[in-house]
Amino acid sequence: MSLIQSINPWNGEILKEFLPTGPEEIEERTALAQKVFQSWKNFPLKDKSTLLKSAARVLRERKEEFAQIISLEMGKVIKESRAEVEKCAWACDFYAEKSADFLTPELISLPDGKKAKVIFQPLGVILAVMPWNFPFWQVFRFAAPTLMAGNVGILKHASNVPQCALAIQSVFEEAGFPPGVFQSFLMDSKATLSLLEDSRIKAVSLTGSEKAGAAVASTAGKHIKKSLLELGGSDPFVVLKDADIELAAETAAKARMINFGQSCIAAKRFIVEESVYEEFLEVFIQKIKGLKQGNPLDESSDFACMARPDLAQELYVQVKKSVDLGAKLILGGSAPIKESAAFSPTILTDIPKDSPAFSEELFGPVATIFKVKSAEEAIQIANSTEFGLGASLWTKDLERGELLASKIESGAVFLNAMVASHPWLPFGGVKKSGYGRELSRQGILEFVNQKTVYLG
Repeated sequence: MSLIQSINPWNGEILKEFLPTGPEEIEERTALAQKVFQSWKNFPLKDKSTLLKSAARVLRERKEEFAQIISLEMGKVIKESRAEVEKCAWACDFYAEKSADFLTPELISLPDGKKAKVIFQPLGVILAVMPWNFPFWQVFRFAAPTLMAGNVGILKHASNVPQCALAIQSVFEEAGFPPGVFQSFLMDSKATLSLLEDSRIKAVSLTGSEKAGAAVASTAGKHIKKSLLELGGSDPFVVLKDADIELAAETAAKARMINFGQSCIAAKRFIVEESVYEEFLEVFIQKIKGLKQGNPLDESSDFACMARPDLAQELYVQVKKSVDLGAKLILGGSAPIKESAAFSPTILTDIPKDSPAFSEELFGPVATIFKVKSAEEAIQIANSTEFGLGASLWTKDLERGELLASKIESGAVFLNAMVASHPWLPFGGVKKSGYGRELSRQGILEFVNQKTVYLG
């Protein structure tokens, strides 16, 4: 049985090694999850709320410890890692405070004078398959509403963040949740699919790649189980000629470089009307060049490296193929050093339609810039992708902006702002970006039985 390694991508150092969760242990711990669900589902909501508030407290008290783990395991700069932990605490507080309202039965008055209501009941053991790019946030935005709804959770985290996976379990343990309400299993994809086939697993939530999403959704569908998928994105950032160009370009640089570009909702395609194109590009390049690379634990670092060397190499191949097909390289583009996760921020223009930069998700610090003649052409290019997660649209004409936003094929459109996930806002995509919604009230209702009770 091969060990699971926690590796620092900044320097290649092996931080720790772990034994995978074996078949017997998976069985024992799945049985524990099923057993504790029988009592957890009946816990008073106010008691669940108290526990989730306690989880938020643990996150804040151990913020520095958790931020260090995040930065060491996947290369996120420390200031972003701290912000991620704080955001998880925010989500816990949000659902601790709002779940009672979200789960209040809905009364229905029928035309014949009869009444009915919809009540919300938990499904059982929910499997979460989570990615490495936001190793705490992705998990807590699943766990907080799912546990408050009365379900219990099993986490299969990405193989390169095992310390994060175990640390998250420790948060719930320290907060006082009953043993088995939330558990982390260190297992591979084969074991994950096998577990999903288990009748005790009632549903699955996955954030990750198209390939992983297809495999998990296929298995869930075969066994008639609910699945929620949050997959890739190739998010457009549309800048119209009446926008605040300075602010748009400054925000664009942040939107592309947050988490070193390794975010599903990071802006990736910048679509700019031609009359302001040069102005936008000049400021955008200036802002990107002004960012400092350094050790992820260095307080002054703006970015560090990709999460793994193979990811840096894959991104470079996409860039090189695009340049070979005619894309113009404005910044960066150099090949990463062998076995290194370092990568140079890159900007491409004049993107050919048959190139990877046009049709594929570039999951890293590579920006593609498109010049368009009109807002209508901008929307056309924005929609010319198989993905549909988030979009940003910049204009001073908010009435027109809202109209154009309705024409963009995505799960969210942010006017004059960077796309971000937020506990108050439903989050999810369309097309190959997935289905289902996390966060807000919609998020807590994904894994419940919305049961109709007719009052005769």
